[in-house]
Amino acid sequence: MKLTPFSRLLIVLAILVGVFLLIRNYLPQLQQSTNPDTEVVKEEGDKTEEAVKADKNTGSNAVFDYATPKPINGKLKGVVELGASGFNSFIINVDEQDRWELKKAEFGASLVYENMATEQDVRDGLKKYIATMLDYGVSGKEIHFMMSSSAIKSPEVQKIQRGLKSLGYVVNTVNAEQEGRYALMASLPDDWKDSAFAVDVGSGNTKVSWITDGRIESEEVYGSKYYQDGTSDEQVYNAVRAVAAKVPPSKRKMCFIIGGAPFQMAKDIRNGKERYTVLLDPEDYDSEEQKFQAGVNIYKALKDETDADPFVFDWDANFTIGFLLSL
Repeated sequence: MKLTPFSRLLIVLAILVGVFLLIRNYLPQLQQSTNPDTEVVKEEGDKTEEAVKADKNTGSNAVFDYATPKPINGKLKGVVELGASGFNSFIINVDEQDRWELKKAEFGASLVYENMATEQDVRDGLKKYIATMLDYGVSGKEIHFMMSSSAIKSPEVQKIQRGLKSLGYVVNTVNAEQEGRYALMASLPDDWKDSAFAVDVGSGNTKVSWITDGRIESEEVYGSKYYQDGTSDEQVYNAVRAVAAKVPPSKRKMCFIIGGAPFQMAKDIRNGKERYTVLLDPEDYDSEEQKFQAGVNIYKALKDETDADPFVFDWDANFTIGFLLSL
């Protein structure tokens, strides 16, 4: 059939419209996929949109690519930290050279706290809690309990301590200096013992630790809840700088940091399940939450004084693990 000039015109127009729609729908996606600088504003895993924007805009893609040595012919050990409102527990596989890996971690467990009307209730709850670690494969003699010097003041913890004693377990208490040493043992890799230092930022205190001539040195200063006592940011900033100034210059290449405040700084920029997350600069953190601001103030003082770069948060380390390594 012979097409009229008008029919040919309609066909040409239809083709042009189709090409236009294809370009409009697919060209932006093509540009985005080929342009690495394109900002993607959507949730990535458990990151918020703001965190993704921070990744793109603040250079937070820095990576500390280090694989910790795996234990050889290790055995399982467990430690339970008693707190005023719950337990933190950790199970590690560790060998004779103190190479270790985290196998299980539980935070804020309150199994024993849920029903403590009588001493028997406490013992029954503790037996169930201990049984979960035994079922995982930890030997009964390799389950340890510990508390900080501040936790012992809690009536609940005292009741649990008595219950553990009746079951044949000793509750180990530690002071701030010991916590600092244990934090370093758990968080500072052997490859950096001559060039880096360790920090544990807790609510009640901050521990700054380093190694001198094979001996662990540890200093205590304000924790991230200092504002509750009416202490000023400036006073804490100056006090933290004074403690950080004691770190030998040769140990300031970088810092391995753990604790609640660094956890808050690292959680929105963590890449998948990486063990180590490089913190942003203090100026890149913005939050109205008072404890978070206090933690950033402590971090800024440490960084300003030592000029260490980077500060690396360790997702697996905890001072109680250092206690296991010290046994």
